This record gives sequence, structure tokens and C-alpha cells, in this order.
Amino acid sequence: MFRVPFLIAVALAIAFGGGILSAIWALQASAGFGAIRLGVWHAFPEAQTASADPYARSHRARAGRLLYGSAEGLVFTATEDPQGRRLNTGCTYRLHGRTPTARTWTLYAANAAGRPLPTPAALPSSFNARTVLRHQDGGFEILVSPEPQPGNWLALPQTGSFSLVLTLLDTPAAGSSGLIGLDMPELERIGCDNG
Repeated sequence: MFRVPFLIAVALAIAFGGGILSAIWALQASAGFGAIRLGVWHAFPEAQTASADPYARSHRARAGRLLYGSAEGLVFTATEDPQGRRLNTGCTYRLHGRTPTARTWTLYAANAAGRPLPTPAALPSSFNARTVLRHQDGGFEILVSPEPQPGNWLALPQTGSFSLVLTLLDTPAAGSSGLIGLDMPELERIGCDNG
């Protein structure tokens, strides 16, 4: 007598639970379907525009962060090295090259939620176009490591995985036509504490 209502209740619980979990997963997975990828860097140029897909809009609302308009800037994120290994705070990385043309840029290490990693105030936790030491040709080299490094050193706390966030402000790269042929800084893993 109670078998049929019980089976219906279980089926509805699975359906609603699965739907809710898949929606939460989709909102946490990315900032939209319009991703571009340049080497290890990826960005979502349409995430903050009127033509953004519903998932990008929901992601933006859930994160509660102000995103740049298409004429203001573009945020690139690197979560893996060129070999596809997740960035880890126990490793040392070398970021070198140039950024695309921009009025200014910023670089910092972030946690999974996109917030800057906590580092002691005396340690360098970010760089920008004015604070980075450059080579004579205009390029730069930044060592990202938990251990002190000579030159440009971006300090990492011992917390596990992280991502690098490069924000280009007032850049022609923010327009969709400027994304082809951009030279982004290259990232390489130098070594890790565990080998």
C-alpha cells in the first residue's frame, strides 16, 4: 500500500536533488561558456557583458564580485602549468615574457574562490606594471615561490593549490577582435619541495 507512494517520493527526491546539485556544480565550474584560452591562461570576455549566458550571470551574482566592462579590462587566470599539473604552493614557478598592451596590469596568487592568498604584510603578494623589475627589452621575469627568490618574487603561503590572476586594465585585448595573436607571459614549473 505504501510502496508506490514511497517509490514516487524517492524518485522525486533523486530528481530534485540531482537537479539542484547539477545547477550548483554548473555555477561553480566556470564563469560562462565563452571562454578563451591562450597557453595556460583562460578568460571569459563576455562574462560581464549584456550578451552573457545565464550561467555567467548566475556565477557573477553568486560570487558577488564586480566584473570589468568589455572596454575596461580583462581578467586572465592560470590554474595549471603547461604540462596540465595543478599549480601548487609547494612548487616554484617562473613567469616570464610580456603582457599584452594595456594601460596597466596586476598579478596576484588566488585561492579557489578567486580571493588573494593570505601572505604576511612584509612579503610581496602582488605585482603590477609599475612595481615589476624589467629587462632592457621590456620583458620581465617573476618567480612564484614559497621560498625567497632574487629579483621579482611573488610569495606563496603553504596552503595547497592556487591560481595566478592577471588583470589587464584599459586594454584593446578586452575587445573580441584583439584576442587573436596575443602574447601572454609564459609559465613554467622550476621545481617542488617534494621533488
